[in-house]
This record gives sequence, structure tokens and C-alpha cells, in this order.
Amino acid sequence: MTLEYDLFWSFRSPYSYLVTPRLLAFEREYDVKCNVRPVYPIAVRIDGFFKQVNPMWPPYLLKDTMRVAEMEGLPYAWPSPDPVRMDMKSGEVPKEQPYIHRLTRAGVAAAETGQGLAFLKEISSVIFGGVKNWHEGDHLKEAAARAGLDMDALDRIVEEKADSLEAVIAANEAAQKAAGHWGVPLMVFEGEPFFGQDRLSHLKWRMEQKGLKRR
Repeated sequence: MTLEYDLFWSFRSPYSYLVTPRLLAFEREYDVKCNVRPVYPIAVRIDGFFKQVNPMWPPYLLKDTMRVAEMEGLPYAWPSPDPVRMDMKSGEVPKEQPYIHRLTRAGVAAAETGQGLAFLKEISSVIFGGVKNWHEGDHLKEAAARAGLDMDALDRIVEEKADSLEAVIAANEAAQKAAGHWGVPLMVFEGEPFFGQDRLSHLKWRMEQKGLKRR
């Protein structure tokens, strides 16, 4: 029996980017299915979040994510532009967001094709992999193609079905909260949350108790 888990994932989360290749390898090696459930970043979901955050956290996050990327052998740089437009000094996040809505809705549309995890991997590799102006030219189109998808077609769905995609995102965020955590990446198996890129081994351990098998 194929074991399934839900993956709550954000296009602004470096840790989401860093864990995704391992999640793909996990799915290739084991009889497991990842249900991709994109959510908006915490900067968008929680009003004023970055106005209250400890100022030591962002510098540590950058150091830690650089370390993890080096350990995993992944290219890494903070996105240019940032998927969430915000004032880094004040923490102010404007309501108008030109990038993150498109990305998150496209992630939902990709998940509905069954290619969600591959899409997350390829798109985040462009965003966090050191590609400047990743939103311009054919960067996203070529990344989507590597995942077996058509970015133009996804963009049409993003425009034509915005309301229904937003409803899915809202449902994902509600399910994430119900599982017992607010952060990403969050893997949830049989109601048990596993938060963070360093919890994949814990997820695998729990699934092995439930009969996880190699392919």
C-alpha cells in the first residue's frame, strides 16, 4: 500500500527549496506519495509578522540556509527579486504582491496535474539558485518544462481560475494550522506534523513503522 503525506510548502521559504530534492529522491526510492499543498509565506499570511520578529533571526537564517545548501551541494542565493515584496528594515509588507500570488497559484495548478513536487523543485531552483531576475524572460518557462509542464498554460489557469485556486490555498493553510504548525516545509503523515527540512528522517522513520517499502 502506498503511504501518503501532505507537504505544506512556500515559494519564499529557503528551507522548502533545500528539502525538495530530498523529497523527490524519497518518492523515487520508496512507495510513497507526496500531496503537494502550497501555502502563502508567513510574511503574507500573518500581518505584521516581520515587525515583531527577533532581529537576530534573519541573519541566522541566512547563515544556516547557506550552510545547509553547501552540505547538500545545492546552488543558493537569496532571491533577486524577493518573491515577497517588503521593506526589510521596517518589516512592512504591501498588499500588492506581483510575484507570490502567481507562484503559489501556479503551484496549486501544478499539483492538480500530479507534477507538483517536480514543479516546486524546478521553480525553486531558479528562484533560490542564484538566477537574477528569475521572473523575467524564459526562466520560469524553462523550469516548468523541466518538470514536464507548460508555464504559459499554468499562467492561463492562474488568471482564469484565480478564485478557485485561492480557495484551495486557503484550505491548505487551514489544514496546515489544524495539523499543529504554521511553518514550512511541513510534512504531515496521518495527522502527525514534521516541521523543517531536517525532519525528513523522522518522517521516514514513522512511515517505516507503518510499513513503508522500497520501490
